[in-house]
Amino acid sequence: MTTGNKRQALLSIDVVRKLADALDTTVGFLLREANDTNILKDPKMMKRLNEINELPDKDKKCVYSLLDAFLAKSKLQAILK
Repeated sequence: MTTGNKRQALLSIDVVRKLADALDTTVGFLLREANDTNILKDPKMMKRLNEINELPDKDKKCVYSLLDAFLAKSKLQAILK
């Protein structure tokens, strides 16, 4: 790849990032690299998921347990309504 092509590729990536920000979504969603589009439309959720992914396994298990508890509570409340 020549220097001109590298610059063009970097500019294209920058444009896609700005477009994703303007549309309040992610680059992955725009590039159709996402399987679960509902989560990927929320950049705050994606940021959190990426941060969780960087945690040590022991801490990840703790986060998953907390999430599972909140989700179970929410489902139970929906059933009881």
